[in-house]
Amino acid sequence: MCPPDHFEVAYEINPWMHTEVAVDGDLARAQWERLVSALTEAGAVIEWLSPVRGLPDLVFTANAGLVDGHVYVPARFKNPERQPETEHDTAWFLDHQFTVKPLPEGLVLEGAGDALPFAARGRPPVLVAGYRIRSDVRAHAVVSRLLGVAVRSVELVDPRLYHLDLAFCPLDARRALVVWAAFDHYGRKVVADLVPEPIELLPEEAFAFVGNSVVVGDVIIMPTCPVRVGRLLEGAGFSIEVCDVSEFIKAGGACRCLTLALDVRLSLG
Repeated sequence: MCPPDHFEVAYEINPWMHTEVAVDGDLARAQWERLVSALTEAGAVIEWLSPVRGLPDLVFTANAGLVDGHVYVPARFKNPERQPETEHDTAWFLDHQFTVKPLPEGLVLEGAGDALPFAARGRPPVLVAGYRIRSDVRAHAVVSRLLGVAVRSVELVDPRLYHLDLAFCPLDARRALVVWAAFDHYGRKVVADLVPEPIELLPEEAFAFVGNSVVVGDVIIMPTCPVRVGRLLEGAGFSIEVCDVSEFIKAGGACRCLTLALDVRLSLG
């Protein structure tokens, strides 16, 4: 995670960002600290990335890259405004003894924002990877070779759900929160074939960033939780912790966007 010392909406690169909407810095800090507390109380151990002036979206560490054990694939950002983040992200991983495997020049992939693992019980992990809006489908085959993991590509079709992590949230070996309307016909089939028990989020729930949640054990940390969704999750044995991150939603990110999991194991080797 990265503290929000320099967080603001300084440019517009997704439909949620409007530079005329000011961020309340004190409230953003309080919301971020509440999220940190909820994650810690659920059992997460947090590492810190230093904030950098002039990089307001560095706080959204989910986009820093892909992690597989001690291998790190840095993100390549589509928008110039975010491209300088990669230098700082990569320096952190090098300082922590990760092996860095960069993508070739010319390919765009925005980290775990557009690629999330799902491992059904009894099956090897599969990396579900989104493309079209902010990532390049051509990068998926390269990631598969770099990490030795099967990649299933899904096309994102709604600009408001511009990253996969707004529309797909793995919960356990059987369940994931899924926004079917975010995918094209083939993408819906890919996800349906992978996830034994998908929990559908309605479009209005997706646009409240319900799918951009973090799972720590059996605790789901969510920016908001509609009653309908809460009943389904509690019935499946999960506990719910709501953390309001409304200041960060002004920039198009919520709970999951503010974190990058470092305990991911993808490859079979």
